[in-house]
Parts: sequence; C-alpha cells; structure tokens
Amino acid sequence: MTMTSTIGERPASAPQPAALEIGPLRLDVPVVLAPMAGITNTAFRRLCREFGAGLYVSEMITSRALVERTPETMRLITHHESETPRSIQLYGVDPKTVREAVTILVDEDRADHIDLNFGCPVPKVTRKGGGAALPWKLDLFRDIVENAVSAAGDVPLTIKMRKGIDPDHLTYLEAGRIAEGAGVSSIALHARTASEFYSGNADWSAITRLKETVSTVPVLGNGDIWSGEDALRMMDETGCDGVVVGRGCLGRPWLFGDLAAVFTGSDTRHTPDLRQVAGTFRRHAELLAEFFDSEERGCRDIRKHVAWYFKGYPVGGDLRTRLAMVESLDQLDELLDSLPLDAPYPGADAEGPRGRAGTPKRPVLPENWLASRALATQEASDLSEAELDTSGG
Repeated sequence: MTMTSTIGERPASAPQPAALEIGPLRLDVPVVLAPMAGITNTAFRRLCREFGAGLYVSEMITSRALVERTPETMRLITHHESETPRSIQLYGVDPKTVREAVTILVDEDRADHIDLNFGCPVPKVTRKGGGAALPWKLDLFRDIVENAVSAAGDVPLTIKMRKGIDPDHLTYLEAGRIAEGAGVSSIALHARTASEFYSGNADWSAITRLKETVSTVPVLGNGDIWSGEDALRMMDETGCDGVVVGRGCLGRPWLFGDLAAVFTGSDTRHTPDLRQVAGTFRRHAELLAEFFDSEERGCRDIRKHVAWYFKGYPVGGDLRTRLAMVESLDQLDELLDSLPLDAPYPGADAEGPRGRAGTPKRPVLPENWLASRALATQEASDLSEAELDTSGG
C-alpha cells in the first residue's frame, strides 16, 4: 500500500545509525514492532510493513497452547505470505514447555525469529510468576533461556524484559548477563518496572546501563518512542543498537515510515489529512476481515482502534461512537464518507502519547515470590500448573 500523504518538512536529525543485525537477520532500519496483545496480529503487521521497514513481531503466544496446538494459537502463528522475516513471541514459565514450543516453531519452519516475553506486567501473567516477575528467579530464568536457545538452533532467539518488578526488586542487569551468556541474539529492555505498568516516563538511563553491561549482542531500547526523533534521541542518549516501538504506532502505522525516513537521513514526515487517515483505517478494517476470515469479526476488532486513529482530528463524539459500533465494511464506508475528509493534519494534537498508561500499582505475584531468588519446590509445582493455561495468546 502506498500512502499519498501530505509530507511536512522537519530538520534533519542525527547521523544515520548502522543496520541492526540479530543473529543472521539484517535489518536495514533498526526498528522492531513490540508485541501487543490483540493488536499486532497479521493484519496490523501487514499494514505497518506497507509504510516502513523493520522486524514485526506477533502478539504474545502461550507456549502451552502452542504445544497443545489449540486452534486459536495455530491461527495466531500463521503469517501472511508477504511477511518476511516471520517473527513470533512466546510466553512461558516452564523450561520444558518453552523448549517444546520453540522446537515446534523451528522444526515446522514457522518462524525466522523467536522472542521470549519477560516483560508483561499484567496481573494474570505475573500472578503465575510469568512475564516481568520471572527474572527474579535467576535459576528458572537461566533454565528457560538456555533451553530455548538450544532448541532454536540457527533461528535467532531474543528476549524482551523490563527493569524488574519494582524499584526495590530490579532484575534487568543480572538477567541481561545471563541471557548474553546463554547465547541470545539480542536483548530488548522496556525501561519501566512492572509496578509502573505504562505510567510516567521510561527510564532511558537503564537502557544505557544495560548497554554498558551487555557487550556481545545488540541491546534494544523500548519506552516512550512517539516519533522518529524520539528514536534517534534514544539511540544517541543510551548508545542502544535499535528501538522497539509499541504504543506510539497505535492508530499511526505510518510511524514506521517516519522511522525509516529518520534512519535513512530524510527530513520528511507523514502528516496525513483526515481523508488519508480514513483510508488507512478502512485498509486496516479490510485486513482484519481477511485475517479473521469474517467481515463481522474484522469490524468488531477495528472498533478499538477508533480513538487512536482519529486522535486530534475533527471527528465528533457521535461519529466516534458510531464508528465504535460498526458492523460491516459498507456501514464503515458510509460513516467514513460523512467525515470532513478535507480536514488537514492537526499537528501536535495527533501526536504524542497514546494507549492506556495505567497507574503505578503493586504487582500481583505468587505467594512468597520475593522471599528468595531461587525457585522453591512448591513454586516449581505451581508453575507447572500455570502452564496448563491454554488461552492461546
């Protein structure tokens, strides 16, 4: 898809960073799309890819669900033929199950890159000892990463993590050293703790410290990248080798075009008028209908993207409400045609933070999880039960 957007001129930025190499993968633009549950499905990945370049990672897949081959999970790991390289993120808390899941992806040639999730802060994950809670147990973390790297073979395996559980229980430097020693191909850090969720400002200085600690594999920074300039500034301030972009691209898949521009030395940026935004929104809905093999499901799913796409544009509350209740592509076309399509790009009102930030909160953890850095026998048993979750992603 070629977007004929209005392009605005901005000052050229810092020197162009080098290409990013993740194992055998070479990315001309050092940009990775962060996995986001319910967002980074094939439809959204294809749309982002139409605007820019980088590595586009699937939404998080539960290892147990993959091993058990639940229908929803098998659908989520299926890439469109246009997607290359194919990237899948796995979540798991049991080394054996994670190894089995990685083996499936490799032996069945389902992925060119595999990422492990150690950064999810949501209670349903951390209460089982997963996500951002898991690196606290150093032996368990090491066991999972070593098993996964071994099973991946020539397929690059990476990890994404947070600073830790809360300010008093940081894990990222020890986890970084363990992962580097285990042979991962890169390490990404979301520069917040689990307790911060997505609130406040990301602590980019933590990315600097991780980069100073890990010397043999690329370190990628994540957190508060809302523009191409933010990406360049993060790399300049922290020395990281690439950036991971999450909430900044919600309703703005053309952000990957801006990122490609800044990393190739161009001073052009996408400044779409409302007609172009509406066209991209319609394209997203169409791709979702194809992904779900159902126009109705595709239209239901596009509803959650309404506020993000039309942020800052003159789209009234009634129209936004009707767009958030759309049931068919024909109905969507009718609503989009009623918009003031000649409205220009609103500038700063359409940019900046988006998505739910949440508020700082005490992470939900397994009982006595923080009492020791080693995994107790009962905790290991509880983790085994946690892997019975077959939610699929």
